[in-house]
Amino acid sequence: MTASTRPDAGTRAGPAAPPPAGGPARPLVVSGAIAASTVTLTGLVILTPLVIAGWIAAPHSGLGLTGVLRTATGLWLAAHHVEFTLRGAGRIGMLPLGLVLLPGALLWRAGRWVVRSGEVTKLSDLGYAALALAAPYAALCGALALASRSRLASPSLLDAVIAGFLLAFCAGGLGGGRALAPWRRLFRLMPPRPRSVVLGTAGALAVLGAGGALLAGGALAVHLGEYKALDAALAPGLVGGALLVLAQLAYVPNAVGWAICYSLGPGFAFGTSTVVAPTGAAVGPLPLFPMLAALPTGTSGIPAWVSAGVLALPYAAGILGGVLVARAAPTAAVEVAPLWGFACGVATGCVIGVLAAFSGGPLGGGRLAAVGPSGWQAAIVSVLEVGVSAAVAAGFANWLRVRSDPGRSRRRSAPTTVGTGSTWTRGQTRRTGSPATVLRWAPPCSPEHGPGQPRSAVRRVDSSRLTARVNWAWQDCWAVLGPATVRQRA
Repeated sequence: MTASTRPDAGTRAGPAAPPPAGGPARPLVVSGAIAASTVTLTGLVILTPLVIAGWIAAPHSGLGLTGVLRTATGLWLAAHHVEFTLRGAGRIGMLPLGLVLLPGALLWRAGRWVVRSGEVTKLSDLGYAALALAAPYAALCGALALASRSRLASPSLLDAVIAGFLLAFCAGGLGGGRALAPWRRLFRLMPPRPRSVVLGTAGALAVLGAGGALLAGGALAVHLGEYKALDAALAPGLVGGALLVLAQLAYVPNAVGWAICYSLGPGFAFGTSTVVAPTGAAVGPLPLFPMLAALPTGTSGIPAWVSAGVLALPYAAGILGGVLVARAAPTAAVEVAPLWGFACGVATGCVIGVLAAFSGGPLGGGRLAAVGPSGWQAAIVSVLEVGVSAAVAAGFANWLRVRSDPGRSRRRSAPTTVGTGSTWTRGQTRRTGSPATVLRWAPPCSPEHGPGQPRSAVRRVDSSRLTARVNWAWQDCWAVLGPATVRQRA
C-alpha cells in the first residue's frame, strides 16, 4: 500500500469514508499528455464526417482522402480561431466563434479528468494541472498547423500555438476547478470585494448579451424576405443546405458581438471605408451569405423607440451591474462604492473588447481586409458607458443601504487577530464635540464566557485629537484596502 492510500495511524474509517484508490496517482505530465492527445483525436473524428459530407455534396477533382484529412485539420484549427493565408486571396481571419464550443467542451472534460486522475486536492495546484494539459495541447496544435499546410492554404503556426495554449489553459482550468468543488464553493473562496465585482460584471454582460441577441434576431426577422432570396440564389441542395445552416449557427456569437458593438455606438465595418452604426449605415457589395441580410442599409426604416432602446442598452447593463455590486459589497462605505462600480464597468469593457476583436477579422485582401468591430474602440466606449452608469448606480444603491441602516456604516471592517486569540476592533463613542475614535481590546473567550456572551474585561483608550485624526485616516484606508466586513457586536 502506497503512502497516498495508507490510512493514518490511530484513525478509523467510518461508513461514509470513500474507498481507497486502486494505485498511486498518475503524474500530471502524463495525464496532461494523454488528455491533450485524446481531445485532438476526438475533434478530428467529429469534424472528418462533416468534411466528407461536404465533399460528397460538392465534389472537387484532385481532392482525395489526404485532402479531406487536411481540410478537417484546417477546420479544427479554425475552431481555435487560427488565421489562414489563402493563395491568391489573402488572409482569412473572420472565423465563426461558435466552433470554439467544440474544443472548449472537450478540453473542459479533459481538465476534469486530469484533476481526478492526478488526485489534485488543493486549489493552489490547479494551475499546474491546467499547465500540464495546455503545454502538450499547444504543441499538438502547432504540429497540426505544420501538417495541414498546402500550396493553397497555410495556417498560422504562431496563432495555432498561442490559441491552443490559451484555450486549453482556460477551459481545462475551469473544468479542473469544477472537479474540485461546486461553483458556489469556488465562488466563495474569492475575496469579498472582487467577488462583488465579478457578480456585477456577470450581470452587465448578461444584459448586453441578451440585448445583442434580441437585436440580431430582430434584424434578421425584419429582413426575412431578403434572407430567403439569398438562400434560394445559392441553391445549396439538401446536404449543402444542412452544412450552410450549421455554418450560420456557428456565426451566431459573432452576430451577437456585432450587435453589442452596434448598441455601444462605434458599430462595426464590413469592408474598408464602410460603417454600420446607429447614426447610419454605409456598406458596399456583400458576399452571398444569407445571414448578411440582417445588416441595415440606413436609418430611415428604424423606429425611434428602437433606436432609443438600442442606445440605452449599455446604460441598463451598467445600472444592473452597479446594483449587484452594491448588494454584494462587503462594506457600506459611501465614498468607496462608486469606485467598485466603475471597476465592474472596466471588467465588462475588457470582455467586450476581447469579444469584438475575435468576432471580426479579414476576409481576404482588398476591400474586405477590414471586417467587424474595432476591439479597442468597443472596450473604451464600454468602459465609459457601462462604468459610469455602474458607478452612479452602485453609489446610489449603497447610499440607500446606509440610509436604511445607519449603524451599517460603523461596521466597516472585520476584527484582526493579534497574538494568540487577542482581537482588536475599531468603534466610535459619542462625546461632546466631534466623534472620537477608540480602540477596544478584548481578551480571548474564557470557558465561562461563550462566543455569544459579553466579555467582561474591555479596556478603552481614548485618543487625543492628533491620534484621532491618524486613526480616522487609517480607517478610511482600511475601508478601501482592508478585509471584508463581518457583523460585530453592537
